[in-house]
Amino acid sequence: MAALGSPLRTLRGLLRELRHAGGRAGRPYRNSPAYQHVVAAFRAHRVTSEKLCRAQQELHFQAATYLCLLRSVREHGALHQEYHGKGERAPEEVAGLVGFRLPQQPGGKG
Repeated sequence: MAALGSPLRTLRGLLRELRHAGGRAGRPYRNSPAYQHVVAAFRAHRVTSEKLCRAQQELHFQAATYLCLLRSVREHGALHQEYHGKGERAPEEVAGLVGFRLPQQPGGKG
């Protein structure tokens, strides 16, 4: 199992992904229920001098998993938008996508 890193880094990553996801809605992401829940959960499960929270590692693992999901969904959307089929393409354009050039026909016909 890979190391989780610091909980603060995970929280910042989650908030960054929520900002990206909520940026299209036109309203501030800090007013969203997802933001409120994430911040409240991290505050409730932090380690203080009075108590040691046993569920902190569990919360951190779930938060890191959710961060991975949000990041993957955003990246999938970007890749889908870039490479989604746009109908029939010309042979020259298809060859250019994969890094080839079509041969020139003799007599200047191509």
